[in-house]
Amino acid sequence: MVLLLTPNSLIHTGFLIPKLKSETRYWAKSKNRAGQVRSLLPVYTKALSHPTSVLIGIPIVPSCGSLHQIATICLVLNPVRNYTSPSESRGYLLAHTNGGLNQMRAGICDMVAIAHIINATLVVPKLDKKSYWQDSSNFSDVFDEDHFINALANDVKVIKKLPNEIGSSMKAVKYFKSWSGMDYYQEEIASMWADYKVIRAAKTDSRLANNNLPPDIQKLRCRACYEALRFAPQIEAMGKLLVDRMRSNGPYISLHLRYEKDMLAFSGCTHDLSPAEANELKTIRDANDNWKVKDIDPMEQRSKGFCPLTPKEAAIFLCALGYPSNTPIYVAAGEIYGGDSHMGVLQSRYPMLMRKENLASSEELEPFTNHLSQLAALDYIVSVESDVFIPTYSGNMARAVEGHRRFLGHRRTISPDRKALVRLFDKIEQGKLKEGKYLSDHVIESHRNRYVFLSIIITYNTQKRHQ
Repeated sequence: MVLLLTPNSLIHTGFLIPKLKSETRYWAKSKNRAGQVRSLLPVYTKALSHPTSVLIGIPIVPSCGSLHQIATICLVLNPVRNYTSPSESRGYLLAHTNGGLNQMRAGICDMVAIAHIINATLVVPKLDKKSYWQDSSNFSDVFDEDHFINALANDVKVIKKLPNEIGSSMKAVKYFKSWSGMDYYQEEIASMWADYKVIRAAKTDSRLANNNLPPDIQKLRCRACYEALRFAPQIEAMGKLLVDRMRSNGPYISLHLRYEKDMLAFSGCTHDLSPAEANELKTIRDANDNWKVKDIDPMEQRSKGFCPLTPKEAAIFLCALGYPSNTPIYVAAGEIYGGDSHMGVLQSRYPMLMRKENLASSEELEPFTNHLSQLAALDYIVSVESDVFIPTYSGNMARAVEGHRRFLGHRRTISPDRKALVRLFDKIEQGKLKEGKYLSDHVIESHRNRYVFLSIIITYNTQKRHQ
């Protein structure tokens, strides 16, 4: 876990911090119980107000594991890059992204980092138009292309297209090895410049996140993802409009309800589905060559916490957390599989359930219709700006939004412990457990240590009822 401390912050006595000198970063490690770590929250809050503090996207409270944790405190003062701006480029890096919006987004950030590592000029990446989503959007339709280029100017040279004089004989197509570190790119990939002027990354799922990259490369990935990759102006404007309309009802939750056909087909999750629906999902999975795992035990998947919460389970979870029925909830999702037949319980418990389709007119949404990446970008904006973000599955969007919210100041995210919740949901279905105080106390306590718990919406709605 990471806290940011300003020079004048008081340090909790359970931690030993070296006397502050002129260095930019100090580390201290100490075994502490989660409760002791939470006592640092006032210091953390003070740190965020300091103009030279920088937030690193790691949870302040552990998301899993024993209460005995290694607490790491990071102090960053006037952070500067340890590397210099790139010298003359050795060649061009082309990137063809793959997957949905947030998988492509993560891949683009990796390509920015790789371009810096191998000293390449990055050509604005091509978006995926052939996979399940069949979206014809170009980079400039989804992202602000000029801002992307300018925001990275001191890190990586980015151009809109490859110069015409580059011949095909000077190009190489390369599948980068996933989970590779600096050595792989500095040695094996950079050595290709001796024979080629252009390296095309056939896919962008290189997964640099956990490969012991230097902090400055990780910071570059953060800047690429959360500063350079700004959405196109028309998407930003519509996203702001949706946020304003949600805010007119007070603080709101964004519920990333990942109960869509592609997710259920990919994960093999069929709980609460009819045999016909389960068979349809299996047919979709079998027909998709990019999804390698075909035979999936849905009960095993669910018991291990690998399935998204169903809309009914999400409703039970929200009630157990204490959110009243008049809580405004934005459903960040594509088309829910099964439609109203699966949304009934959630809709009845939370009537103020909103989607972009009932916050905006068909005329307002028309420019984005039939472009799933652009529609997903609208959900992304509303989720990032929400008072509480609750993802029902830890997929690409959940991780991207959660990271973005931390980057902006550790905004609250509640990540359901699906493995533990499934056992409770099953007991409810079997009649061995009833909803009420016992369930609520258990759910709240089991999630208190996953992320800082937010009560602002409960307080707001209680005050509204009294008024």
